[in-house]
Amino acid sequence: MSTDPRDVPMVALNDGSAIPQIGFGTWQVAPEEAEAATSEAFSVGYRHVDTAAVYANEAEVGLAIAGSGLARDDLYVTTKLWNPDHGYDEAMAAFDRSMGKLGIERLDLYLIHWQCVQFGKYVDTWRALIDLRESGRVTSIGVSNFKEPALREIIDATGVVPVLNQVELHPWLPQTELRAVHAELGIATESWSPLASGQLIGDPILATIAEKHGKSTAQVMIRWHLQLGLIVLPKSVTPSRIAENIDVFDFELDESDMAAIATLESGRRTGPDPDEYLELGW
Repeated sequence: MSTDPRDVPMVALNDGSAIPQIGFGTWQVAPEEAEAATSEAFSVGYRHVDTAAVYANEAEVGLAIAGSGLARDDLYVTTKLWNPDHGYDEAMAAFDRSMGKLGIERLDLYLIHWQCVQFGKYVDTWRALIDLRESGRVTSIGVSNFKEPALREIIDATGVVPVLNQVELHPWLPQTELRAVHAELGIATESWSPLASGQLIGDPILATIAEKHGKSTAQVMIRWHLQLGLIVLPKSVTPSRIAENIDVFDFELDESDMAAIATLESGRRTGPDPDEYLELGW
């Protein structure tokens, strides 16, 4: 089972580029599994892969890219700067390390992984990403796990708006207020932990909707993200699930389905609040 990559919508970004709306997430994919899992994702139709320095699998993702047989322009690659690398010079060096591991000449999207408000360096870090974009080494720049105050501060300080903010987002935590801020500022929203780290798979409301459409609860949640206009990053190392997670273009949730899913909102997170991240020891 595979999905035609042409079926995956492209989301326009504020810098004139575009990103495939579904990407293959590699968070918590062990290095020894990452090359095979990413290669499998490419084989079933994914053309967007998301990694990060802290995932310790950039090199393996790079091997999958090199071995894919796909033209570089047909792939969309994201990686992220890790927390100790905040600061201008540190960010520049971190980017070089990531690119060396990925084995590519140009990156599609580089993100600041966490705002790390306690460091007070995210403006300097953002300036480094701007210069990397200006140099042509990365096409687009954005952030991850940023809240509204930090978002507005980097924009006010530099005049450059991130193309997207990648945040924890799922039916428990739909991030309605933050998405409204993104819409105001022209920032796309990208969802990590889109299935609540698997904790919503057995939810009875989702199960009822899944049965109605002849789909899995995971597919229902991914479809929910798509219909909200979100960029979504499902993750699996199981080939059947990797294929299933992108096989979501032959059905549509109706208004009653979307309303039922909206009742699941609780504010519950599966990861840390960005404002508390360092104190929690993550």
